[in-house]
Amino acid sequence: MSDQSTRPRLTLGHSTLAARDLDAQVTFYRDVLGFRVTNRGPVGEAEMAFMSQDPSAHHQIAMVTGVPVPDRSLHMVDHLAFRTGTLDDLRRLRAALTEAGIEGITPLCHGNAWSIYFDDPEGNGIEIYVDSPFHVAQPQGKGFDLDQSDEEIARATREQFGTEPEFRPFAQWQEEFTKLLEQS
Repeated sequence: MSDQSTRPRLTLGHSTLAARDLDAQVTFYRDVLGFRVTNRGPVGEAEMAFMSQDPSAHHQIAMVTGVPVPDRSLHMVDHLAFRTGTLDDLRRLRAALTEAGIEGITPLCHGNAWSIYFDDPEGNGIEIYVDSPFHVAQPQGKGFDLDQSDEEIARATREQFGTEPEFRPFAQWQEEFTKLLEQS
C-alpha cells in the first residue's frame, strides 16, 4: 500500500438523504434552516432536490424521494461525498482503491464536478469529487475517462453540457447565487 503522506487531503462535500416526503423536507430545510433550492428534478423514477446556503457550493444537501429503501446499486443515493482538489487526486485515489482490491469504481461527470463512486468494504456508498469550472443544472451524470488529460476532460465536459440552458462558468453562477442569498 502506498505511503499515507502521499494521499490527497479530503473534505466532506455534501450529504445525500432519502426522503419519504420531498416537499415537506424541502419546506423544512428552506423555511427552518435557511437553505435555498438550487435545482430540483427527476433522476430515473425518483426526484432529487439540491439545496445550499453557500455560494461556493451548488449543493450542501441533496434529497431524493421515490426510493423507499436506499438502493445500494445507485451510488447517487445514500452516500458520503468528499471533495478533493484536482483530477490528479482522483487518479491517485483510484489507484489506491484498486490496490486495496476495491472493485466497481465508477467515474461520473456531473458537469459541475468529476466524481468517482465506489463502495467501502461494508457496502457504504462513497463519492470523491473535484469541482469543475462550470455550472450545470442538476441532476446530471455521464461517464468520463479519468485517464484523459485534464484539458481533454474539461473539453469533453464543455462538449457534453455546453448547450444546456444553465451552462455557464461556475464563478458567474456563484455571483448570481450570492445576490439571491442577499435578497433574503
